[in-house]
Amino acid sequence: MSPFVPISQETSRRWQMLAITVVIGLLVWLLAPVLMPFAVAAMLAYLGDPLANRLEKLGLGRTLAVSIVFVVLMLAIAAALLLLVPLIARQIENLVENFPHYVQWARDAALPWLQAKLHLDPNAFDTDRLMAELKQHLGSVGTVLGKISRSSFGVVMWLTNLVLVPVVWFYLLRDWDRLVVWVDRMLPRSIEPTVAHLARESDAVLGAFVRGQLLVMLALAIYYGVALTLVGLPVGPLIGMIAGLLSFVPYLGFITGFAAAIIAVLVQYGDWTHLLLVIGVFVIGQLLEGYVLVPRLVGEKIGLHPVAVIFAVLAGGYLFGFLGVLLALPAASVILVLLRYLAERYRMSDLYTEEGEPDSVIAEVVVSETADGQLHTETHASQGDKSHKS
Repeated sequence: MSPFVPISQETSRRWQMLAITVVIGLLVWLLAPVLMPFAVAAMLAYLGDPLANRLEKLGLGRTLAVSIVFVVLMLAIAAALLLLVPLIARQIENLVENFPHYVQWARDAALPWLQAKLHLDPNAFDTDRLMAELKQHLGSVGTVLGKISRSSFGVVMWLTNLVLVPVVWFYLLRDWDRLVVWVDRMLPRSIEPTVAHLARESDAVLGAFVRGQLLVMLALAIYYGVALTLVGLPVGPLIGMIAGLLSFVPYLGFITGFAAAIIAVLVQYGDWTHLLLVIGVFVIGQLLEGYVLVPRLVGEKIGLHPVAVIFAVLAGGYLFGFLGVLLALPAASVILVLLRYLAERYRMSDLYTEEGEPDSVIAEVVVSETADGQLHTETHASQGDKSHKS
């Protein structure tokens, strides 16, 4: 009976670990609606922890170092909001003022061109009906937003999150190292070395992604906003910010910004000179992103395929809403590390390395062409000297 005891213990341990994993996953699923401030605070603490560690190496205490980092980052966020909110407000006002010109351009130029090129029914695009439906939907959205804004519960939750994020951020940043040590001590000793190795690799991947990608998004937003403004587009800063923010999904920021800029330049100018200038801005931006910003700031540590990135964002949004979109790519980066580890384990296993016996059913077929142009096949069986010709 003794030889079977280790097997049963191993099986029991695996079932216990599976149960713990399922419980944690279920809790995350059920608590997803209230996890948003904690997830945002955890991301901010993760970003600020290296700065606090550097200050600690200079001789400062942990609480003082965390306080300095917290105050500096809070001031930076406040300054960014003070600069961006009025700018975004002016850009939206400009967009609303020019919206009738966009509608007129679409009705008088774009839609007739599409009808002529695609040979569509002239009644296929009823602009009056489309505008009526658009106004109706915009009105319903405004009604819903108005109800939400007037809801006391919604206001309380918004204010609670606004206050909760800085508080949780400060305490997580102060106790980040303790939390890491606590998690390490709580791990089963049998898997601790493996988990520690995967955690270090995941930290390297997340550090490359989170810090690097934020810098890439900021650089692209500034570049597109300034360049489109110099071209002469009043909504250039707004388009630049949108293109920069969406650049974390491959090509999404480029496509969205390019389409919006093309429409804006055609409505405002309608000539080839400004159109070519806008095309040049986005071509240079794409080259800058692909050959300068991403290799230098993000590197090749993540290795996520563009299709995997798009799938991760859509799956995260479907499962957890905005929280899923926010955490989709960091989670996908960690999952990639785990998949690499599992692939290495598979290559080292007997399932992959053990060679099988030759299959007697496999046969080699040789096809050749005769002088009169007919095909000639000859099959050689792997056992015996039997052959078949046709």
